[in-house]
Amino acid sequence: MAALSADTDDLQYRLPTDVSPTHYDLTVLTDLKELKFLGTVEIDLAVRNTTSRIVMNVADLELHDIFLSLEDGQTFIPISEANDRLSERLTLVFPAALTVNSKARLFIAFSGALTGSMVGYYRSATTGPDEEKKYCALTQFEPTAARRAFPSFDEPALKATFAINLVGRSETVSLSNMPCLSEEPCDPGEEFDHLFQFPEDEDVDFAWKITRFEPTPVMSTYLVAYANGEFRHLESAFYSPLSGRTMPLRIYTTPRNLPHAGFALEVTARVLPLYEQIFDIEYPLPKLDTLVVSVAMENWGLITGRASGYLLTDTSLLRLRKEIVALQSHEIAHMWFGNITTMSWWTYLYLNEGEIYPEWKLDAEFVNEHVNKAFSFDSGLSSHPVEVICRDANKINQIFDGLSYSKAAAVLRMLSRFVGEDKFLKGVSLYLKDKLYGNSTTTDLWRGVEQATGWRPGFPVVMVQETSDGVHLRQSRFLLTGKDPEETIWVIPLQILSVDGTGHSHIDHDVVLREREQFFALDTSRPFKINAGTTGYYRVMYSPDRLKAIGVEAAKEISIFSVADLVGLVNDAFALAKADLLKMSDALALSYALRSEKEYHVWMAISSNLASLSSIWWEDQRTVALLNSFRRALFSPLVAMLGYQSNPDESSNDILLRTCAITQALDAGDKEVANELKTRFTHFVSTDDDSKIISELVKAIYTAAVRHGGRQEYDGMKDLCRRPKNPAHALCAADDLELTNETFDFVLSEARDQDIMYFMDGLTQNTKTRRRAAIFFQDKFDEIHERFKDGFGMADLLQLAFSSLSTEADRNQLVTFFKDKDTSKFELPLSQALDSIEANCACVMRSTESLLTWLENWNRR
Repeated sequence: MAALSADTDDLQYRLPTDVSPTHYDLTVLTDLKELKFLGTVEIDLAVRNTTSRIVMNVADLELHDIFLSLEDGQTFIPISEANDRLSERLTLVFPAALTVNSKARLFIAFSGALTGSMVGYYRSATTGPDEEKKYCALTQFEPTAARRAFPSFDEPALKATFAINLVGRSETVSLSNMPCLSEEPCDPGEEFDHLFQFPEDEDVDFAWKITRFEPTPVMSTYLVAYANGEFRHLESAFYSPLSGRTMPLRIYTTPRNLPHAGFALEVTARVLPLYEQIFDIEYPLPKLDTLVVSVAMENWGLITGRASGYLLTDTSLLRLRKEIVALQSHEIAHMWFGNITTMSWWTYLYLNEGEIYPEWKLDAEFVNEHVNKAFSFDSGLSSHPVEVICRDANKINQIFDGLSYSKAAAVLRMLSRFVGEDKFLKGVSLYLKDKLYGNSTTTDLWRGVEQATGWRPGFPVVMVQETSDGVHLRQSRFLLTGKDPEETIWVIPLQILSVDGTGHSHIDHDVVLREREQFFALDTSRPFKINAGTTGYYRVMYSPDRLKAIGVEAAKEISIFSVADLVGLVNDAFALAKADLLKMSDALALSYALRSEKEYHVWMAISSNLASLSSIWWEDQRTVALLNSFRRALFSPLVAMLGYQSNPDESSNDILLRTCAITQALDAGDKEVANELKTRFTHFVSTDDDSKIISELVKAIYTAAVRHGGRQEYDGMKDLCRRPKNPAHALCAADDLELTNETFDFVLSEARDQDIMYFMDGLTQNTKTRRRAAIFFQDKFDEIHERFKDGFGMADLLQLAFSSLSTEADRNQLVTFFKDKDTSKFELPLSQALDSIEANCACVMRSTESLLTWLENWNRR
C-alpha cells in the first residue's frame, strides 16, 4: 500500500520555497523579573527563485527592526509588512528582487511575554528553598511553536544550523541544545545596540551575563531548545561503544529537586549505549542534558520533562522507577528517531513515535498500555490512519493522539515479530543512515525493512470457526458502533501457536491471512491460539468453549501460553462483548475463572475492563451495585493475601498487584479497605507522621480519605494540592455537593495549567461529579479554550470531559453545543469523544439484560 501524499492544493498551507534558511544567529534576553523576553535573529537565506517577497512564520511577537542585507553590501528595509494572525505568517516585500542562486541575510528584532501557555518560550513556576515562588523559562516548540519565540521558517523540512546566544541575570543558568562555548558578563544595552530600552536596576549588584553556545547540526526549528532559570545539576558520563569517546551527561532541575534526579541520570547513561548498538549510529552531539521542570519534549541535546515523570522522590516506589525508565528511554530514542531523521511534514508524525521498546519492557505491559490504548482510539469511525494528511499547521496538535503514538508502536512491533527482530532492526538502521540529517516519509521506513504495510484506519477482528482438521478464519473491521462501510481487508500475520504430537509447542511465523476468508490446517484437538504473544494488531474471536479452554490452559502453573497471551485474551473478550460479538457473560466468566491468577498484568487487564463496565453503566445503580459486588469478590481476597505493607524480599509483581487489588477493592466499595486507608490518612494529618502513608498506596489513601471523609479531610487534601506533588485526583473524589463546588472553583482559580487535565480526569472518574464536569467544561468553554487553544491540552480536556457519557441525549446535546463554534483545531478529538459516547450508549442498549442476568445468577451462587 503506497504511503499517503499531500496533493498539490496542500501547498497553500506550506511556506513558499523561493527562499530557504540555511543558518540562524539567535540572541535572546530572558527577564524573569518582568516575565518577558526580547531578542534578535539573523537568518542566512538561500534564494531558490527570483523574488522580492519573503514569507515566514511569526505568532504572538512584537517586531521592532527589520532589514535585509545582500551579498554586495546593499541593505533594504521592507516596503510592506503583512502579519496574518490566522495563518501565523509574516509577509515582507522589499523594493528590490533577490536573484536566483544568490544569498541574503534577514535581520529582525522582536519581543514577547513569558506566558504560562506551555508553548513557545514560556514561564514555569518553581519553588525556592524558602518556599518562595520563582520562575524559570523554557521552550516547547513541537509541533509549530518556534514561531512564538522568534521569527522563523517553522516547518520541519526547512532545516538549518543555529548559533544561539542567551542573555540572563547573573544568578541564572542558561541551557541550549549544544555545549556552552563561552560565558561572560554583559551590558544588555550594548549587546542589543540600543534596539531596546533597559531601565537601570535599583540593585547595585545587578548584572547580566551572556552565554554563547556551539552551533548546532542541521535541524528543524521544532527541535531548537533553550532555557533560563536558577537551575542546579548532577553530572555523569557516557562511554560510546561505537567510537570509544566519553561524553558528559547532566540533569538540571531546581535546587530542592536535585536530590531526587540521580536515578533519571543513571537511566540516561545506561540507555544511550543500548541505542547506539541497536541503530549502529553514534549519538551525534557532544553532550546530552535533561532539564526537569514541566512539559516533556525530546529536544536534541536538551530533553525536557515534568518533575512527576523524572524525579524519584521515593526510592522504594517501583511504579515511579518504571515510569522514569520508560519515559527517558522514549525521549532518548528520539535522538535517533525524529531528530537525526525528521519527517518531511507532520503527516509522517508516527515515525517519531514508532520506537523500538527496550528489552526490559514486558510484552504484557506493552499490550495493556499501548496495544489496548490504540484499540480504544481505533475502534470508531473517527479513527484515522497512523499517517494523517495534515494540511494546516494550525490543526497539527490534534493528531498527537493514541494512534500517532500507541498504534505506531503496536504496528511496528507486529512488523518486527513478523520479519524477525534482527532483520527489522537492521532495516531501521539502514533507514536512519539513508536519511541521516534529512527528511523522511513512511515509505522510507518500510523500504528500510523491506516490508510494505497496508495498515489502514481501524483494525480487524479475526473470527475463528473450528473444524475437525483446521480453522476457518474470517476477517472484518472491528467497530464498536456498527459495520465497516468500506469492507476493508488487511494482510494479517497470524502467528499461530499450536502443540504437536509430542506435547511441544511452536509458533508458525509465516502463515498470513490475506483474504476475507481462508482455511488453515490445524490440529484443533490440542491447545492452540491465534496471535501468539498478542504481537499482532488485531483482535481474535473464538467460540465460547474455545475461549474457556484457552483460559483454563493459560491459568495452569505451567502453560504454553504467555502472560501477554492471557492479557490479550482478556482484553479481546471484553471488547468483543462490548461490540455485541460475544456475550458479556463469556467475558465475565473468563475473569472469574482466572481468580487464582498471580500475574499482575493479567489482573490489570481484568481490573481495567471491569472498571470500564462500571463506568459505562454508571447511571444504572442496580447494575453498578452487582458489578461492584463481583469486583470485590475478585480483588478483596487479593488484599487479604497481600496485605498493605510490602517487604524488602517481595517481588515487583506482588508490589504492583497489591496496589492494583487495593485500588480496585476501594473503587468497588470494600468498606474494610476504605476504613483502613482512611485511618492511615487521619493518623498522618493529626500527627504529621507519614510512616503509614505507603508510597505505592498514596493515591488510594488520599482518595479514600476524601471520598469517605468530610470537611477536615477535604481541607487537608486541598492544602496538599497547593504543593508541588499535586494529588489532583484525590481532591476530586469528594461526593458532598458543597465540597465539589469548591473543587470546581479551585480548578480555575488555583490549579496550574499543567494540572488541569488531572483534575478533569478525576472529576469525570467520580461518577457523582461526571455530569457536572461536562457542564462545567461547557459553561467555562471560552476561558478553557483561551488557556489551552495553542497546545495539546484542549484535545485532552475535551475527551476527558465528554468521552465517559453514555446516552444519546448527551451526544445530541454535545453536537448542538459545538455547532456554532470553530472546532477546526480539535475536530478529531471531538469526533472521537462523540464516537465514545455512541459506543457506550450502544453497549448499554445491547447488553444490559444479559449483563444483569449473569450477575444476578452469579450473585445468587
